[in-house]
Amino acid sequence: MTHRPPATRTLKVDALARVEGEGAMHVEVRDGRLHDVQLRIYEPPRFFEAFLRGRRYTEPADITARICGICPVAYQMSACSAIEDACGVVVDGPLRDLRRLLYCGEWIESHVLHIVLLHAPDFLGYENAIEMAGDHRERVEAGLALKKVGNDVLELLGGRAIHPVNVRVGGFYRVPTRAELEPLVDPLRRALDTALAMVEWVAGFEFPEAGHSMELVALSDPSDYAVMGGRLRSTGGLDIASAEFSDHIVESHVEHSTALHAHLLERGEFLVGPLARFALNHAQLGDEARHAAAAAGLEPGERNSFRSIVVRAVEVVQSCSEALRIIEGYERPDAPNVAVEPRAGVGTGWTEAPRGTLWHRYEIDDAGTILDATIVPPTSQNQPAIEHDLFHFVEANLDLSDDELRHRSEQLIRNYDPCISCATHFLDLTVDRT
Repeated sequence: MTHRPPATRTLKVDALARVEGEGAMHVEVRDGRLHDVQLRIYEPPRFFEAFLRGRRYTEPADITARICGICPVAYQMSACSAIEDACGVVVDGPLRDLRRLLYCGEWIESHVLHIVLLHAPDFLGYENAIEMAGDHRERVEAGLALKKVGNDVLELLGGRAIHPVNVRVGGFYRVPTRAELEPLVDPLRRALDTALAMVEWVAGFEFPEAGHSMELVALSDPSDYAVMGGRLRSTGGLDIASAEFSDHIVESHVEHSTALHAHLLERGEFLVGPLARFALNHAQLGDEARHAAAAAGLEPGERNSFRSIVVRAVEVVQSCSEALRIIEGYERPDAPNVAVEPRAGVGTGWTEAPRGTLWHRYEIDDAGTILDATIVPPTSQNQPAIEHDLFHFVEANLDLSDDELRHRSEQLIRNYDPCISCATHFLDLTVDRT
């Protein structure tokens, strides 16, 4: 018998499971037609930009790391890049390589957390990873071991895996010797094999039909798979430097969210993250990752958000192989950092967090005091895209039962691995006492 859902339906999830942070989903159908879809972010604003005002130019790396316990390096690297830009300093050579190695560790641990513990249960029909481990213990154990390798990289370079303390403007407080990096080699080689097997595993999942025509936006650099620096490019022809970000991407408040929504001027919603990075940078992947992507059937024009889990797995392969390459060619720099002296000015910087492009802007005075700070995280950029994707997916699947439609809708939101806590530090407060 064909299921005939009622003409008026409301799907409500008060607290989304298996996402980082607290958010809700609201879907409303009236007279058999989809009326409204909302991803409701209700976490209180966290005021990080306000915290930064009046602080020293050396402090953002430590303060912004607290925005997220899963991707603190993304905040540290974007903050350092912006401050260094304001002060006219470029960090390159071995110090830049070490920063990239630290970022590889974060991509590994963050992507694997999402793939194995947060998202795979959706595809395999389990409520959570603990339940899934009952039938797929080896997969879960392999994922946890792979995540640990990422954490080990963070601990060695950053001082600890959560909110690293060894990162500073200009580089690091201390840099490792080659002998200290050497113990990471064998675990990373094993991790690379595990990551390749993970690509094959997730590529075999059953993917619901979904697609969109949104503009894909990511950092791009012809010399490598862009993680730090480069230009912001898109499938629609966008090609800008970091200082031009706010000239092309604007944010606005919506009633149902404590995070701002970002749009491309005169072009609307856009998407950042793995699908965008792969579309714009697949040619810069290393051999192992490129071959793994091809074997998984990934094409640069992939538009099905459910297949983003496969791209994340490919990026874990890329991170493992790149980490090995950096360690193999490492020569310890003469100093752990370059001098960064304050000067009055404005600086911007961006990097590719696991979830997408993260942009920082700082204005400092000649004494190095921060006068203004703006942080645009990937989840706030993706919120309109998530709602757009969700609207069209629900509209095309209204014949599903409420339980199945609710499950598939939550799964679609998890495609984006939203870091909701990262997105809720925005608030413009106006008090009208008339």
